[in-house]
Amino acid sequence: MPLDRRKFLKKSAVTGAGVALATAAAAPAAQAAQTAKGSRPAKRYALTVMGTTDLHGNIFNWDYFKDAEYADAKGNAKGLARVSTLVNQVRAEKGRRNTLLIDAGDTIQGTPLTYYYAKVDPITAKGGPIHPMAAAMNAIGYDAVALGNHEFNYGIETLRKFEEQCDFPLLGANALDAKTLKPAFPPYFIKRFCVPGAPDVKVAVLGLTNPGIAIWDKAYVEGKMVFPGLEEQAAKWVPKLRSMGADVVIVSAHSGSSGTSSYGDQLPYIENSSALVAQQVPGIDAILVGHAHTEIAELLVTNEKTGKTVVLSEPLCYAQRLTLFDFELVLVKGRWTVESVKATVRDSKTVADDPKITKLLKDDHDIVVEYVNQVVGTATEKLTTVEARYKDAPIIDLITKVQEDVAKAALAGTEYASLPVISQASPFSRTSEIPAGDVTIRDLSSLYVYDNTLVAKLMTGAQIKAYLEYSAQYFVQTAADAAVDVEKLTNANNRPDYNYDYVSGLSYEIDIAQPAGSRIKNLSYNGAALDDAQKFVFAVNNYRANGGGAFPHVASAQELWAESTEIRTRIAEWVTAKGVLDPKQFSSVDWKLTRNGTPVF
Repeated sequence: MPLDRRKFLKKSAVTGAGVALATAAAAPAAQAAQTAKGSRPAKRYALTVMGTTDLHGNIFNWDYFKDAEYADAKGNAKGLARVSTLVNQVRAEKGRRNTLLIDAGDTIQGTPLTYYYAKVDPITAKGGPIHPMAAAMNAIGYDAVALGNHEFNYGIETLRKFEEQCDFPLLGANALDAKTLKPAFPPYFIKRFCVPGAPDVKVAVLGLTNPGIAIWDKAYVEGKMVFPGLEEQAAKWVPKLRSMGADVVIVSAHSGSSGTSSYGDQLPYIENSSALVAQQVPGIDAILVGHAHTEIAELLVTNEKTGKTVVLSEPLCYAQRLTLFDFELVLVKGRWTVESVKATVRDSKTVADDPKITKLLKDDHDIVVEYVNQVVGTATEKLTTVEARYKDAPIIDLITKVQEDVAKAALAGTEYASLPVISQASPFSRTSEIPAGDVTIRDLSSLYVYDNTLVAKLMTGAQIKAYLEYSAQYFVQTAADAAVDVEKLTNANNRPDYNYDYVSGLSYEIDIAQPAGSRIKNLSYNGAALDDAQKFVFAVNNYRANGGGAFPHVASAQELWAESTEIRTRIAEWVTAKGVLDPKQFSSVDWKLTRNGTPVF
């Protein structure tokens, strides 16, 4: 779909700046302060910028996978309905016209609610519905939202439709049109705050998204958009905002603060670079951090060029927290100057849902609850992921079996039909369960929580072995005579569970007594030692196929086939067709953990 440049250029012509310029008047918030005995009081102004991030389709404090109120070990609550109550409190305390509300991205993917309105009853259909996230965020009164990488998961058409339904701009200074290299979305948003007897306070919000989109959603963005680094684009835009008279510059960045990347050296841009932006780019007052799904109430970073302190904050994902940046400004020689910035977070579990949001979105919520509780089959026994990260679990074999079957059917009649098909899958969740008895869409969705699609790649035996060695880095090296604590056995070097892969169709051992890179033992196919030259069809999710997790060889391997139907949907179709979910149909022991040849379990 061609990029909607007309809409963006129209805004440029109106504002001369590429974004709509808000001119809302503000209630008096300037305070007189005596600066010295006998001198004229300095004008002061207090501004509060509220922020959320990584909402991932959470409107209510509801777990669609468990069909129950959301609950975790820490007693957290989530959802925009709770955030709306917090926002109302802050606006009441500070004066609504002295506040701004922004978000740092990952809005329209992550729950069955968002999936339903992207795929089952899509917002892109003629006369289609309003996206629940657009409805909720419009009602709450968001001012601007940065693009997250998951905004691109359903393709450009869905994203543009969502953008059209929002009363606020979607910002992405480093989301560029691939042909013109000009912003494909508004880069920034400026709002004026009126201070009686003084110049308006101009606040600019610069939106930056994640360069990893080029890898993770390659199928949708290749040839259409490019995503340069955050530091580079911030250095370009922040001086422009200052030259336009911005008194306050805030960055809303869908990028963590750690300075690390999950994709290795596949891109010359850092995935989690918010702190680097603060350190390297002068002129920024605060950064709303996103993407990492961590909570950082306040992080102070010193800009290496000016020595100025930049305040960063990342509220916890899923609308569990609301960040508050409290600014104190003082008028000096006719210009507003930021005197201080303080960041804090407020907790959604301390408040109830806003009844306005509950009433507005209840029907959408109820439709999705009914959808996910549809029965599609019957299981002969309970299947669970509790031990799946360190034992070959039948529930993960279900994923690999479905992927194998789909890939084989897709390649039937082609020159690759005679090649053996192997498959990968990750233990995404530690709490997924398919109960004995009725199996619902909800049960299967909890097993495969991401909206990944299937790709078939051509790989050799040698490449598969390197892939397995890389995957096995997930385990902590454990001496043969050491006690085994399963809680400390995995996630070496902070590798997440979704970056550990099973590979079906082979037989192998992972010797965790050995150093990383030398752990795969007795690797065989069809009862014989694996031939390095043997060719395989490798059924793999699109995240991995595009380089997610930086697994070796797979991103550069020849693509034989790909589709846009979610793996989650394929699993539901497979179970529906079988009617009965029996582990005998799909379970196999392909791998086990050992130490010097002795099984760990």
